[in-house]
Formats: sequence, structure tokens, C-alpha cells
Amino acid sequence: MADETLDASGLNCPLPILKTKKALSKMDAGKILDVISTDAGSVKDIEAFCNQTGNKLVSTTEDGGKYVFTIEKV
Repeated sequence: MADETLDASGLNCPLPILKTKKALSKMDAGKILDVISTDAGSVKDIEAFCNQTGNKLVSTTEDGGKYVFTIEKV
């Protein structure tokens, strides 16, 4: 269960990443953020972002063109 949800639907690169970064910066370590995006490019972008920042990408799911990323802030 996410502590916060960011709906970035309809936004194109790089906005989903920028909004994810901003949302995570306001969260405490151990909290969970769900990011919803309709940009297919977000799949690789979110993965790369998590690898670079050390945040944990818990899961990625896709349903009807909506991608949901669950990220744990570290």
C-alpha cells in the first residue's frame, strides 16, 4: 500500500521523472510512492532514475496503457 500516489497521466518525458523526483524529495525514507504514467518511455526512465538515485523500484505493472511504478524511498 502506497503512502502517496503521483498521477502523471498524460505527461510526456521528462515530466513524469521530474515530478517523481520532486515527490520523493518530500518523503521520508521507507515510504512508498506509486507513480501512474501513460508515457511508455517512463518504463525505462523510472528504472534508470531508481538505479541512479538508489531508490528501490518495488514493482512495475501495465494495465490498458497505464503504467504503475511502486517506488520505495531510501
